[in-house]
Amino acid sequence: MQKTFRATYGASFSPPDEIGDKPLDLDALLAAARRQLWVTVSAVLAVLVLGVIHFLTSVPIYTASSRVLIDSADSRIIEELSAVGGVTDDEASILSQVELLKSEELALAVVDDLDLTTDPRLWMGSGSLLSDLRNFIVSLTSLFMAEAAIQGEGEADHRSEAAEHLASNLFVVRVGRTYVLEISYASPRPQFAAEIVNAYAEAYLGDQLDAKYEATRRASSWMQDRIAELRQQALESDLAVQNYRAEKGLITTGGELLSEQELSQIARQLVEARAETASADAQLRSIQAIIESGEMDAVVSDALSMPVISGMRERYLEASRQEADISARLGADHATAVRLRGEMQEYRRQMFGELSRIAESYRSTLEMARTRQTNLEQQVAEATGISTTANDDLVQLRELEREAETYNSLYQTFLERYQVAVQQQSFPVTAARIISRAETPKKPSSPRLPISLAISAGLGMILGGGLGALREFRDRFFRTADQVRDELGVEFLGFVPVLQNTLRGRQNLAVRSGHGNGKSLVKTQSITTHVVDRPSSLFAETMRSAKLAVDLMVEHKAPRVIGLVSVMSGEGKSTVSMNLAEYLAKQGARTLLIDGDLRSGACSRALAPDADCGLAEVLLGTAPVARAIYRDHDSDMMFLPTSAKRSVPYSAELLASHTMADLLAAAGNSFDYVVIDLPPLGPVVDARAIADKMDAFVLVVEWGKTPRRLVRSTLRFEHLIADKCVGVVLNKVDIKKLKLYDADGASPYYGGQHPYYHESD
Repeated sequence: MQKTFRATYGASFSPPDEIGDKPLDLDALLAAARRQLWVTVSAVLAVLVLGVIHFLTSVPIYTASSRVLIDSADSRIIEELSAVGGVTDDEASILSQVELLKSEELALAVVDDLDLTTDPRLWMGSGSLLSDLRNFIVSLTSLFMAEAAIQGEGEADHRSEAAEHLASNLFVVRVGRTYVLEISYASPRPQFAAEIVNAYAEAYLGDQLDAKYEATRRASSWMQDRIAELRQQALESDLAVQNYRAEKGLITTGGELLSEQELSQIARQLVEARAETASADAQLRSIQAIIESGEMDAVVSDALSMPVISGMRERYLEASRQEADISARLGADHATAVRLRGEMQEYRRQMFGELSRIAESYRSTLEMARTRQTNLEQQVAEATGISTTANDDLVQLRELEREAETYNSLYQTFLERYQVAVQQQSFPVTAARIISRAETPKKPSSPRLPISLAISAGLGMILGGGLGALREFRDRFFRTADQVRDELGVEFLGFVPVLQNTLRGRQNLAVRSGHGNGKSLVKTQSITTHVVDRPSSLFAETMRSAKLAVDLMVEHKAPRVIGLVSVMSGEGKSTVSMNLAEYLAKQGARTLLIDGDLRSGACSRALAPDADCGLAEVLLGTAPVARAIYRDHDSDMMFLPTSAKRSVPYSAELLASHTMADLLAAAGNSFDYVVIDLPPLGPVVDARAIADKMDAFVLVVEWGKTPRRLVRSTLRFEHLIADKCVGVVLNKVDIKKLKLYDADGASPYYGGQHPYYHESD
C-alpha cells in the first residue's frame, strides 16, 4: 500500500516552497545550465551586439604617459644640507607622492599653467554615445538651475570644475616596487593628452621646490627666534659663571685654582720636611749609640766623614801601635809605653768629646726639622680646609660652566644651521626628476575590439547566468517525478505528452446494448482514443501505471470508483479520464465513464455533443439511466454524459446526494470500473462533496504550469482526497524540454525515447 500525502506530512505540516537545504548536486546544476543555455546564449549575443555598437560609435581615446623618479640620492643630499625635509625611501612615502599627484592642488596648478578654464579641448566630450548622453543630461539639468546661482559662480568655482574634470581622466600608479611613478592621461586628442601629462610632471617638480622652499623658510623664521633666545641664554649663563667665581674667590691660573696650587706646594714641602726630620733623627741616634757604647771601633763609620775625628783616630791608632810594640820589646811598664797609653786615653777623650759636640749639632738640626715639619703640617691642614670649601663651590661652578657650554654649543649649532637654511632657500634641488617625458601617442588605448568583445562576452555570461538562475529560482512548477514524490509525498504515475489533436470522421453507429436504446459515442477528436490508437506510447504506459495503482489500493471491490481531479481548470484531466476509461475497457474490464463535471462537461462535448439528457437529469429523476447512457462500439466502454442543455448551479449537492450513491451502487452490478471526471479542486467544491463515495483519486497536474505550492496546499486541506490519491499524472509534457531536466542520465526515459515507447504506433 502506497503512502499518502496526509500520512507523509500530517494535517498541520506545511512543506517548504523550495527543496530545502540539500548538498550541492553537480548533475542538477549541469541540467539547469542546459535548460537555461538559450537564455545565456541570447544574453551573450545581445551584449556582444551592444559591445560592437559601442566600439563602432566610440571615439578613440589616446593615453599619454610620463615617468617621474623619486630619487633617494638627491633626498640624502638635501637631508645633509638641511635638518628639514626627509628622504622618501619607504612605501608609505611613495604612495603619499601618488596621492599628491592626484590632489586638487596640483590639478589647479596645471589648470592655471595651461589656462584650461578657457581651453575647449578640456570640456569637449569624448564623442561616444554614453558621453554624449551624459553631457546632454547635464545640460538639461543646467537649464533648471536658478539664474542667481549661475551668476554666483565665480572664477574660483570654474577653476575647481576644470581641476575636477582634469583629475577624472588622470591615472597615477607606482611602477612595481621601484621609486618610479607613471603619470597617464586619457583624451580623444593625443596632443592634448601629452601636454597634460608633461604639465603634471613639471607642476609636480615645481610643487616639490615650492614645498621645500616654504619648509625652509618656515624653519629659518623659527630658527631666528630660537637663535635670539639661545644667545640671551648663553650670555646669562656666562655671566652667572663669572659672578659665582668672583663671589666665591675661585681664582684660577693655568686652569687651576690658586688654593689648589698652594696646597700642592705646601704638601711637597711637608714631604721634604718630613724626610729631613727623619734623616736628622737617624744621624742623632747613630751618634748617641756610638757615644753610649764607648767603643772605638764604632767611631769608624762616622770618622770617615769627620776630618777632626779621623785625624784623632789616626793618632790614636799610631800611639796604640807604638805602645804595643814597646810593650812587646821593653815591657808594659816601660815609661814610653805608659806615656803612649796616656796619649791614647787623651785621644779617646777628645774623639768622644768631639762626637758629643756633633751629637748636639744633630739634635739642634733635628729640632729645627721638627719645627719646620710642624709648621708645614699646620699649613697643609689650613690649605686643605680652604680647598675643601673651594671644591664644594667648584662643583656648583662646574655645573654653571657646563650649562654655559651647552647654551653656547646650541647657539653655535643653530647659528650654523640657520646660515645653511638661508643658503638652501635658493637651491633648485628636489627629491624627484623626470626620467621620461610624454610623447604624442600614435595608437589609441581604447576602445580595443578584442577587449570590448571579451568584456561584452563576460558581461553577457554574467547577465545570462543571472537571468537563468532567476528563471530557475522562479520555476515553481512540477517537472520531474522526484519533485512529485518530494513535494507531495504521493506516487508518480507517469508523463502524458502534449497530444496533437486531429479531426476524425463523425461516427453515428447505433449499436444495441443492454442499456436502453444504445446510443453510440460520437468521437470527433483523436485525443479521446489516443491510448487505444497507440497502445505502446508513453501515454498508454501512464494509464497502465494508474490502473495498477488503483488495483493495489482498492482490492476485492466492485466497482472500483476512480475520480479524476485537478487543482485548476484546463489541466487536461478530461482527456486523461477518457483515455483511462478507454484503456480499462480495451483490457476487457467493464468500464463506465461518468462526466461528473456538471459545470463544464468537457467529456460530454467531446464524446456526446448532441446529448439531450445526462447525469444531471438522472440525479434529478427527470430521465432514466438507460436513456442517458452511451456506448463505445470499439471498446464497449459506457459513457454517462452530463447535461449539455442546462446549467446546474447546485452541482455539489447533486454529487453528494443519495441518488448519486444509489447510482454508483447500482453500477456495481454491471461494471468493474467507474471512472468519474470531476471538477477541479480549486474553483469549486464538487470533488470534495463526492470524495467519500470515491475509492481512489488520480490527480492530474499540468507539467510546467501548475504551481507546486498550490497543489501542495490544496491537498493539505483536502484530507480525504489526499488519503485516497493513488498518484499524480503530469499532463501536457513537452518532451523536448523534458530532456533538459535530466540530472541522472535518464534522458531516454524522460524524453519518451525508450525502445518500449512508440508514439507512432
